[in-house]
Amino acid sequence: MTRAQRKIDHVQYALSTGQSRAHGFQEVSFVHQSLPDLACDDVSLTTSLGELTLSSPIFINAMTGGGGKETERINEGLALAAKECGLAMAVGSQMAALRDSEEARSYEIVRRANPDGIVFANLGSEATVDQAKRAVAMLEANALQIHLNVIQELTMPEGDRDFTGALFRIEQIVRGLEVPVIVKEVGFGMSRETVAQLEGAGVSIIDVGGYGGTNFADIENERRQRVLSYFNEWGIPTAVSIAEAASIRRRAALIASGGMQTALEAAKALALGASAAAFAGSFLKHFMERGTEGLIAEIHLLHEDLTWIMTALGAARVEELQQMPLVISGTMHHWLAERGIETAQYSRRTKKSDMTN
Repeated sequence: MTRAQRKIDHVQYALSTGQSRAHGFQEVSFVHQSLPDLACDDVSLTTSLGELTLSSPIFINAMTGGGGKETERINEGLALAAKECGLAMAVGSQMAALRDSEEARSYEIVRRANPDGIVFANLGSEATVDQAKRAVAMLEANALQIHLNVIQELTMPEGDRDFTGALFRIEQIVRGLEVPVIVKEVGFGMSRETVAQLEGAGVSIIDVGGYGGTNFADIENERRQRVLSYFNEWGIPTAVSIAEAASIRRRAALIASGGMQTALEAAKALALGASAAAFAGSFLKHFMERGTEGLIAEIHLLHEDLTWIMTALGAARVEELQQMPLVISGTMHHWLAERGIETAQYSRRTKKSDMTN
């Protein structure tokens, strides 16, 4: 099977398998604020993501590219929605274009469609510094995503089987690029130990890519003769992974991804410690069913809902939302307790402006 055909298969399988909704956000609850002292018009969705400033904490995460005209069509539609709504956008792995220049246009269309937007290039952890520079140049990218997908590769019939030296290569890329490097999981979550290693390598933005969204083990198992079923439920739920990462990170900004579909989930992710919430599978579904205009309408609703939620909580800025008290229950509470992460730090905190009143 060609790499291009595999890219198309991934899109089709992602749509057919859907999202497990096992991300853990149902076990996170905000503490209601009866006196928010805030108007909707005073809420700003602007957020800082490392060195970058985003007009919205919601962005379009890496999905596709390298599959010929169909992936070019998808990326163009997503890029037009990103332009209209002021969202950052990442492309799928560009290794296909580095190996076959004919596939470059399926990625370059993103920058052509959104010349002034924030665009993230994307490569796997096997990439060299030279490949990273070429991927960034291809899109005039504002940052580079390096994706970690060990479980996907192991499940993929033709996938990699050697993952040695990945952290060293990431560190070399961080040192060799002039744009920020984002390291992201592809749906299996990050532990606090991994986050500490990445910070030690100089990574400034980390996307936890938790379990609960598009399941690439499930997708690759659809392509196998002998199914590796034990990988289908493998990983750290998104909400848990954010809390793990937030408990250990010192400087890196966090991105929440993995099953994000609603503004409430995005708000909870931000309150747990993320600076941005990335949507992929749900946006792809909206685009494929309703086109670019339908996706734009959905993003406008997400922004409206997030503004209302922040107003209800009395959080005028994302930084204030990150201070709001919330209660963690159930399996997530048990997991974090077993890992030595104190959940009371969330339930007992107070917005700084309230402490000064």
